[in-house]
Amino acid sequence: MSAPTSAAVTSIRPWSLAGEYARQRTVVEQLLTRVRTAYLGKVIAARQNGAIEGAGTVDVQPLAGQLDGAGNVIAHGVIYGIPYLRLAGGANAVILDPQAGDIGLVAVCDRDSSSVIANAGAATPGSLRRHDLSDSVYVTTVLGTAPQQYVAFSPDGIDIVSPVQIRLAAPTIVLQADNSIGLTAGNGITDSAPAIELDGAVTQGEGPQGGDATMAGPLTVQQDVRAAGTSVHGHEHRDSVGGVTSAPL
Repeated sequence: MSAPTSAAVTSIRPWSLAGEYARQRTVVEQLLTRVRTAYLGKVIAARQNGAIEGAGTVDVQPLAGQLDGAGNVIAHGVIYGIPYLRLAGGANAVILDPQAGDIGLVAVCDRDSSSVIANAGAATPGSLRRHDLSDSVYVTTVLGTAPQQYVAFSPDGIDIVSPVQIRLAAPTIVLQADNSIGLTAGNGITDSAPAIELDGAVTQGEGPQGGDATMAGPLTVQQDVRAAGTSVHGHEHRDSVGGVTSAPL
């Protein structure tokens, strides 16, 4: 078969292939609609929310609707029981589980990952499906309201804010500052912390479980100090003949 002449080649124009190109493009686009990569989804329900255990699962509804041939929007159904990401390494984790109503980024695995999730390890794919919404993983919340409880990193420093309580629990807690450590309380600073349980035992708390305190000193107090109900600054002593000494100078 002889090669086409230059006249025959120059007679081929892009628009002369438009019909076949359009058909091939339609086929490719239809195949690509079956390939899911990532999407925005709304959390309908969350399990193990805030539990100090392994990460749980969420039910998610994809938010970008589908279109039929007439351009009508068809809402997605809910995808049940997909895992969510928790920032973790070994026995260490930041527990910040998604809440119902969150809108976040959801990634889609390229293979059926149900067997891997069930076995928590290497496994053969549960089926031949690929890039399917059933193999979604909730990654992180991306749309939401202003937080009320947070850790904020800014050029001015780090803020840890809670409208309820901030609790530190450890066998040893060290506060170290090159300049100063300040304590400010609207209702005053109490003499002991609320009871804290470590390893099943209450080790620090109010009353008899307040624990002993040792201070290297010197200690400077602007006002009086009371010990067992007795003023350190204003107390008196009786002398050997029944008299009363003057108050401390």
